[in-house]
Formats: sequence, C-alpha cells, structure tokens
Amino acid sequence: MPKTAVLGAGSWGTAFSLVLADAGNDVHMWGRRTEVCESINQARENPDYLPGILLPETIKASHDPEVVLSGAEIVVLAVPSQQLRANLQEWARHIPSDAVIVSLMKGVELGTHLRMSEVIAEVTGAGPERIAVVTGPNLAREIAQREPAAAVVACVDEAVATRLQGWCHSPTFRPYTNTDVVGCELAGTTKNVIALAVGVADGLGYGDNAKASVITRGLAETGRLGMAMGADPMTMMGLAGMGDLVATCSSPLSRNRTFGEKLGRGMSIDEIVASTRQVAEGVKSSDSVSELAEFHGVDMPIVEQVAALIRGETTPKELVAALVSRTPKPEVR
Repeated sequence: MPKTAVLGAGSWGTAFSLVLADAGNDVHMWGRRTEVCESINQARENPDYLPGILLPETIKASHDPEVVLSGAEIVVLAVPSQQLRANLQEWARHIPSDAVIVSLMKGVELGTHLRMSEVIAEVTGAGPERIAVVTGPNLAREIAQREPAAAVVACVDEAVATRLQGWCHSPTFRPYTNTDVVGCELAGTTKNVIALAVGVADGLGYGDNAKASVITRGLAETGRLGMAMGADPMTMMGLAGMGDLVATCSSPLSRNRTFGEKLGRGMSIDEIVASTRQVAEGVKSSDSVSELAEFHGVDMPIVEQVAALIRGETTPKELVAALVSRTPKPEVR
C-alpha cells in the first residue's frame, strides 16, 4: 500500500487515520503538539480529541512535517480550513511532486472565497488531477467507533477517485466516487452554516417542524449556489449533500449544531469557544459563504441571517423571526 501522510491530529484527522489503517495502510500523522504525537505513539490514543479509542500500531505520529511527508504517495489534509493556507506554505516544499493531495476540510477561505481544493492548487501548484476531496455524513466519533458509514471521494479525474476509493475502503467505511468537486465542497461547507441555524432553533426550544424546515430550505439554498457555480444538482441529493446535512443538523456529536444550540440558549461566541477544543467551521465560513452567494447573485437567507448572528448584528430570536416573516414565494423557484 502507498505511504499515506495525514496532516492534522484533531478528531477527524485521527478518525480518518483509523479508517486508513483498517483499510491496510501504514499511516504517518503530523500533529501540532508533541504531547499528542507521543500519546498516539506510546499509549495508542488521542486523549484530547478521541479519548477511549484504541489506535492501531500501523498509525505513527510525528511533529516533524518533513518526516511525515517524505515518500508519501497520498497526502491527507485535516486542519481547520482557515489555517490551511498558512500550514501549506510551510508544508508545500516537503510534499512529493507526484503525490495525490486529499482534502478532508469543509470551508471557504475568508477574503479570497476560495474552496479548499482551490487553496491547495494555488499554494502547491498541483493540477486538478492530483487534488481530491473526501466528504459525507462522517461524524468523527462514530467513524472511530467503527460504526457503518459511507462517504464520497471526489476528483475531476475519475481514475484517481477510483484509486482513492480502494485506498480508504475499510470493513466499516464505504466510499463512493464522484467527479463533481465543486458540488461536494460547497455542500460540505454550507451544511455547517445551516447546522448552526438548526442548533439555534433547538436552543430556543423549537420542535422538529422548525428544524426540518431549516434543513430543507437550507438544502435549497445550497443547491442554488451550487448550480450558479457549475455543480451537478444531483450531488446535493447524495451523501455529500443531503447525507452530510442531515447528520450534521441532527446529531449531538455535531460541533456546528451544538455551537448553534448554545447560541440559542444565550451563550456568547467567546463563551462557547472557550468551552471546547473543537472548531465549528460554520462560524468562520458563514461570512465567506454569504459573500460568495452575493457575488453569484444567489439568495441564501438562512446563511445571511447566520452570518449576521455571528457578527453580532442580530439575536437568535430575531434570526428566526426574520426568516419566517420573509415575503411568501413558490417553493421551487
């Protein structure tokens, strides 16, 4: 099996490393903190992000990116999306020129409005046939507990996607291929913002009708943006779209839904951030997605209201009121 490098030892980077190990790969992880790397190597556990999960001996960790990347045929990036560029600028010189680069991140870069695959291409110079995305309804703890799950491996080169599909197909993790990288990335990013809105509704004490309405209309918003940017509408109906949206909006394991729920209960953003190590990507991406929608002339009221909430321009109750009081319109247009 090819040497696989995973850059990022958070919950999803660690869980996906376990998937790769179960699929028969030797996995070399990079961790920002040496103590996390030592725990993975010696105790076979990442106690900060996945406590209680035993990691196989085929997973090794190091704080040195050059060691991790040397000879890697597949490089997996699993850092917070807004930190990708800064990290890649340090790592790029160590990434082998023929390695396939796989993004696990779900975000749109602040300021540039670039998707993660576009940031990778810009910093590394890699062509689209060397850049892939893994996405879908993949809550890290459930994956790490080896509960059955499916995902999408997307690359514009179908042969590369198929190769990667075999590389991460484990007894409990079933990947499907897709060539719609744009749709997969947009769906994965936008669902985090929609999950914040669902969490707000939950935190305010609203029931399933309200939450189902936000999920459904959120999917419609995602589809409109995807079509404006050239995505395949069917992607939004699949694992990268509806599948990921439902999992993220409904599970208490979801960082974004939980973050929104705490906002709905009256906690401030600073209080929520201080209470967890986990990064809720939708908090940072809400502005980027809202600006991307404006640039493409796409109406995304849920995303706009969440972005306003994160900026402190509205309250959770005002967010809901603003959505319900909008001018009536047909559902499909």
